[in-house]
Amino acid sequence: MKTLDSIPTGKIERAGKLVKTGVKIGGNYVKYYGKKLVNSETAKEELDQDNAEDIYDGLKSLKGSALKVAQMLSMEKNLLPRAYVDKFSLSQFSVPPLSAPLVRKTFKKYLNKYPEDIFDTFEKDSVNAASIGQVHKAKKDGKELAVKIQYPGVAESISSDLAIVKPIAIRMFNLKGKDSEKYFKEVENKLVEETNYILELKQSEEITQACSAISNMEFPNYYQNLSSERILTMDWMKGKHLSEFTKVDFDQDLGNKLGQALWDFYMFQIHSLRKVHADPHPGNFLVSANETLIAIDFGCIKEIPDEFYIPYFELAQEDNINNDEVFMEKLYELEILTPTDSDEELEFFKALFKEMLTLFTSPFHQNEFDFGADTFWNKIADLSERYSKDDQIKKMNGNRGSKHFLYMNRTFFGLYNLLHDLKAKVEVNDFKKYMD
Repeated sequence: MKTLDSIPTGKIERAGKLVKTGVKIGGNYVKYYGKKLVNSETAKEELDQDNAEDIYDGLKSLKGSALKVAQMLSMEKNLLPRAYVDKFSLSQFSVPPLSAPLVRKTFKKYLNKYPEDIFDTFEKDSVNAASIGQVHKAKKDGKELAVKIQYPGVAESISSDLAIVKPIAIRMFNLKGKDSEKYFKEVENKLVEETNYILELKQSEEITQACSAISNMEFPNYYQNLSSERILTMDWMKGKHLSEFTKVDFDQDLGNKLGQALWDFYMFQIHSLRKVHADPHPGNFLVSANETLIAIDFGCIKEIPDEFYIPYFELAQEDNINNDEVFMEKLYELEILTPTDSDEELEFFKALFKEMLTLFTSPFHQNEFDFGADTFWNKIADLSERYSKDDQIKKMNGNRGSKHFLYMNRTFFGLYNLLHDLKAKVEVNDFKKYMD
């Protein structure tokens, strides 16, 4: 793959890159309207393919926040057409890496030495390039190490990148009014945290130590003396990416074992630590030869305040969903309903969230849950399909829910998808044994 000698870092330069992408998309629509006259079904598929490719190609050379948003959207398998999910998911593994001279320049700036002066060996070609940084393999004192290097300009361009992405997100999620600003601020704050590798090292050590007792989970050690605000060094962990593991036939007992470890890992964080690894995409997990699950990235950690945690999990209880008075009270507490809602909005969103919560909290209502069962996923797909085409919802304000929903919902959607890929049956309350 071709390497990058530079990344656009200026606001005008980055915006100009996306304008060119917009011109290409405009051309795709012109072709689409011509093809639609011949075959409307295949024309729409070809439009999605062309647009997904052009948007991804535009974002991958920018890297940073815009590409990270694409990665986040790739996890929303029931929100976007398949072409976008497939293309955007490449941002987890397959983007052009930095050239060797640019890597050396980054080391000199942030550790005041070149990599060959720090490590016994350092592979100049990256083994993985994603949205915010790339990983190189190194050795020091007999240890194999993974060295994550952040792309230049990523941290400084977060605000301007989100300003570029914002109009697209507003249309996609039907957001209206100044209240939508809280969601964009939440994303911005999390992205700022993800670009702070000193914070990531601290979070990584805290969470891995707290979760070390969870069966069938492994974590790398981190090395403060070999890290800085833009460089992070940890143990090199051997294993197969979870996405690669689930693409081939695997023993279902192993799928259940890994799924249980994943479920316990997340439930323990949420209910015991009140903070959670909020980036559960397959690129952040490896399956080892010893049949353990390895978590390798703790850049995105979501803290869960009591004022959100308590009503959120009270609504996960079946009795509360079916108690109209309690249900309405919790919807107001979680800012799903607001005092300014019309009677029509109250009735519509109450019914919508009752259906959604009944479905999405169903794993919590059983002792054992089968995430591989088609019934559960068919219901999710049907719900997404119905409401994506609902003309009534398009007329209403989409600013629904506390800002904390953004990363909590992302966490659960990602977790559910990973468990589905593993076809895992899990013991729902098994994690409680680690909380004593």
